[in-house]
Amino acid sequence: MELLNGALITASGWVWGPVTILLLVGTGIYLTIRLGLIQLFSFRHAIDIVRGKFDDPDDEGDVSHFQALSAALSATIGVGNIAGVATAIAAGGPGAVFWMWVTALVGMATKYASCLLALKYRVIHSDGTAGGGPMYFLEKGLGKKWLGTMFAVFAAVAAFGIGNMVQANSVADSLRNSMSVPTWVSGLVMAVLAGMVIVGGIKRIAGLASRLVPFMAVAYVLGATAILLLHIETIPQSLALIFKYAFTPTAAGGGFLGAVVAQTIRFGVARGIFSNESGLGSAPIAHAAAKTKEPVREGLVAMVGPFADTIIICSMTALVIISTVIAKPPPEGRGRPTDTAWSTPLTRSFESWPTEYVYDPATGYPRLNSDGKIEQRRLTGVPLTTTAFSWGLAKIGMDGVGEMIVSLGVVLFAFSTLVSWSYYGDRSISYLFGLRAVMPYRMIYVILIVVGAIIKLDLVWNLSDVANALMAVPNLVGLLALSGVVANETRGYLLRRQEGELP
Repeated sequence: MELLNGALITASGWVWGPVTILLLVGTGIYLTIRLGLIQLFSFRHAIDIVRGKFDDPDDEGDVSHFQALSAALSATIGVGNIAGVATAIAAGGPGAVFWMWVTALVGMATKYASCLLALKYRVIHSDGTAGGGPMYFLEKGLGKKWLGTMFAVFAAVAAFGIGNMVQANSVADSLRNSMSVPTWVSGLVMAVLAGMVIVGGIKRIAGLASRLVPFMAVAYVLGATAILLLHIETIPQSLALIFKYAFTPTAAGGGFLGAVVAQTIRFGVARGIFSNESGLGSAPIAHAAAKTKEPVREGLVAMVGPFADTIIICSMTALVIISTVIAKPPPEGRGRPTDTAWSTPLTRSFESWPTEYVYDPATGYPRLNSDGKIEQRRLTGVPLTTTAFSWGLAKIGMDGVGEMIVSLGVVLFAFSTLVSWSYYGDRSISYLFGLRAVMPYRMIYVILIVVGAIIKLDLVWNLSDVANALMAVPNLVGLLALSGVVANETRGYLLRRQEGELP
């Protein structure tokens, strides 16, 4: 097992190397130019479509534009918005946030194109449900069924991993740390709740998502906004750091780990892609179910996703972290999450970066370094975001509220991702084996929620990383090869609107 895990780690480092990242970003840049900056000039029209201004209930499909967007967002707004941003800043410095923004802006064009194609080449199954996504436009549009099969296989594998067990483990771990809930209990409850939604297919998933996504996004953004208002004097400096260190190396001081520009770009782009999933090909599967006969409209709806996910939610997380790190330390005993083993407050290093004590797993006591001092490590991931939110609300004595906001965000974000990814998996399975395989797949998916909640997930994480990257390759091949189709569809739609043939 260790040998397999080691091989997957190597494979993950290779498939997520510079070539893949350049291909993802390069495709977004190419489509942005070829489509005439559609993400900027058609954004207002996209919002009107999301609001239901052009909905027609008689059109083929399963869900409304808003429900399709909600289902896709519930899969993309996840732990990456909380942990991924923190990891990018800790490893690449504040400049990584700028490159996350760049990835989101060009990713809007990528998602527009992929979801337009998913709608254009979708099929309506014998049971009346829609099926679409890269596997269909690779087969029907490009004439490469083997590429469609490749995508579907990797999507089904990724659904069990990053879409299921990883999310279940994140929820169970968060509830265990914040409320001492046993992991098996969390897994069982999640399996029951998710199963009730999953068996209903995309209509029930989209119905839940259309209610849960706005609630969880607004709640998280409001919490972050409150912290930023309390630290409003640090926001200009935070933004200055983001732009400054996007193009210059950070020094190992002043609160940030040292990082060269290449490392800053790599972490910003990689975490941006993980956050909004532009180019991976997952979201088109949900958007293909929308009730519309205009592929361009669903493409426009889809491009709102990276904006909401990265430009808004990830930015709020990033500004909270940077603002609280450069702000004055909170009063003793306030806003400092305690270590569950020893109730020892987390402390700041002399560089004003939050750290925690390192414990010896054999004795349970703090580990000492060569100087005889307690060994400490810089925080990253969810613990860093949790600490930033806790410190941020310490000014008004709301001890523990920051931790509660992040814990609730992890639970809701991860659960919604878990539910929506089940649909991505079952559409992939139906493409590979037919509709008869869907219900058995859903049952296995629900069972694995419990498994994911209680096991260690190093192997699953690494397998999912590889599967995600391998999903992206056939999807990007299809986008580049069919970019002419996307451009023609776009020109035709805009011309019909200009001439008054369409509202």
